[in-house]
Amino acid sequence: MTSLGSVTVDEGLAPADLVLRAQRAWIDGAFRPASVVVRDGRIVSVGPVDAAVTGQRDETVPDGHVLLPGLVDTHVHVNEPGRTEWEGFASATRAAALGGVTTIIDMPLNSIPATVDVPALAVKRASAAGRVAVDVGFWGGAVPGNAGSLGDLHDAGVFGFKCFTAPSGVDEFPHLDPGALRQAIGEVAALDALLIVHAEDPEHLVDHDALGGRYRDFLATRPAQAERSAIARVIDGARETGARVHVLHLSDAGALPMIRAAKDDGVRITVETCPHYLAFEAGSIPDGATAYKCCPPIRDDANRDALWAGLLDGTIDMVVSDHSPSTVDLKVDDWGLAWGGIAGLQVGFRAVWTEAARRGLPLDAVVPAVTTGPAALAGFTDRGRITPGALAHFAVFDPAAESTVRADGLAHRNPVSAFDGLSARGRVTGTWLRGRRITSTADDVTTVDAVAGQLVDRA
Repeated sequence: MTSLGSVTVDEGLAPADLVLRAQRAWIDGAFRPASVVVRDGRIVSVGPVDAAVTGQRDETVPDGHVLLPGLVDTHVHVNEPGRTEWEGFASATRAAALGGVTTIIDMPLNSIPATVDVPALAVKRASAAGRVAVDVGFWGGAVPGNAGSLGDLHDAGVFGFKCFTAPSGVDEFPHLDPGALRQAIGEVAALDALLIVHAEDPEHLVDHDALGGRYRDFLATRPAQAERSAIARVIDGARETGARVHVLHLSDAGALPMIRAAKDDGVRITVETCPHYLAFEAGSIPDGATAYKCCPPIRDDANRDALWAGLLDGTIDMVVSDHSPSTVDLKVDDWGLAWGGIAGLQVGFRAVWTEAARRGLPLDAVVPAVTTGPAALAGFTDRGRITPGALAHFAVFDPAAESTVRADGLAHRNPVSAFDGLSARGRVTGTWLRGRRITSTADDVTTVDAVAGQLVDRA
C-alpha cells in the first residue's frame, strides 16, 4: 500500500481490467503523474505513474496530453421524443462522447411530452433506452399545471425541477408567474429537492415580432435588468424557505454581486454560465448570424470579462453547454423570428479552454467548472473526479492541439452552431466509460465505437 496526496492506494493482488498511466492526471484538484487502476468499471486505486500493477490492459496517455475525469454536463436539450428532427439521444450522446462528456442530464423541454409528470418521464426513458453513448439522467419540470405533485417525479428519480420565469418559447412548457414561482420554491424546499431556474423577468423584456438582421436590436429586447430582477426574486424565495436553487445560463455579470452576497448569507444557491457567454461577445457577432441567438443573450466584452472574474473567484460554480439545437430552417436571418438556442455540446470545453488560454489562464482554472462543479449540482459523488470508488469515466485531452470547428463535422443532428469557424485550442483524443474506451481515432478523425451509456437516477 502506498499513498499519493490524500488518495489511498491499494494495488491488491487481483489483476486490473485497465491501468491508465499519465504524466498529467487531474487528481485532487491538480495535475500530477499517476497510474489509475480500474476493476469492474470503477477506479480501485491511484498510485505513482510507474506503479507495478498487473492489468489486462495497460495504457499510457501520450506525452503532452492530460487525463481528465469524464466531463459532466447538466444542461442539455436532447428534444426527443417530439422534436427528434432537432436532436435525439443517439446524436446528442455521440457529440457528448466526442467532447469528453461522459454524463449529461436532459432538460424537460423541448421534447413532447415535456417531462412534467411520471408518465412523460417513462416516455422519455423509453426513447433513450439502449441508444445512448454516454450516461443520461433527467430533469423534471415545474409548470403551472403540476403544482403540488412534484413529489411523484422526485420519487421517480429526476435530479430536480426546471422552471421558467418568462415564456419558454414552447407552448407545452409554460412559465411560472411570481406567485407560482414562490409556490414551487416552497414545494421544492419541503422535498429537499432542487429548483433550477431560467431567470428572466418578463416585465423587463420587450415584446417583438420580426426585428431584422442587427444583433443589437435583439440584445435590446432582453436587457440585463430582466435577469437581475428574476434572480433577486429567486434569492428571496430561497432565503425565506431554505430551498436549494440554481440559476441557469447566467449571461449578466451584473447579477454576480447579489449572488455572492446570498451565498455569503447562507442561501443555498448555485449558478452556472455557458461556453458561449465566455467565448463570445456582442460586438463580434455579425448581423444576421442567428446561430448565436440564445436567451438570455450574449452581452458585451466588459460583461464577458466580469463573467470570467466570477468563474475564477468561485461565484460561478460551473460551466455547462445549454446545448439547444434546432433544424437549420429555424435559424432564419431575422433575430426576432429565429429559434433561440446554441448547439455546443461537443465543442463547449474546447471553446472555454481556447478563451482561457487567450487570457493567459492555465487549464487548471477551468477543469473544476466542467467536472466537480456540475457533478456536485446533480449530487454525483462517483463522477467528475479521479479517485478510488469513482466510475472509470475518463477523457484524454491534448491542450496544445489547434483546429477550426466546422459545424458540418460535428456529431449533433443539424449542422448549425455558433462555434462554426472557431479557431479552437485543444482536442479530446479519447473517451472512456466504465473503463472501456468508447472512441477511436484514425487518420486524425475520432469516432464513437460503442453505445455503452446507461440511464441514471438521482441518488
